[in-house]
Amino acid sequence: QVQMVESGGGLVQAGGSLRLSCAASGSIFSLQNMGWYRQAPGKQRELVALITRAGSTNYADSVKGRFTISRDNGKKTVYLQMNSLKPEDTAVYFCNAAGLRGAEWSPVYPWGQGTQVTVSS
Repeated sequence: QVQMVESGGGLVQAGGSLRLSCAASGSIFSLQNMGWYRQAPGKQRELVALITRAGSTNYADSVKGRFTISRDNGKKTVYLQMNSLKPEDTAVYFCNAAGLRGAEWSPVYPWGQGTQVTVSS
């Protein structure tokens, strides 16, 4: 069973930065597309950044130009650098492998505990 352990969240003022990390277990990490998702109170979980196994990246419009996803296959870790944070970025952030189903990327494994990001105005 693959598990994800997210870390790096916290409380930051608007305009600040945070770097999230996600350590994954399993031997096939380098073969998987990985995504960062977030869930704000009262809202559905959404995919905000994706990095394919080939290293291509894709971002939700709401974070484009501010967030950067990267991966280190040797460490089985995926990162999310978040700059110019806004109060609307406040959410619990999760990582997961992502599988393409039709036109959408869907999570592959059970969710980890996530990491809370709170941006104050």
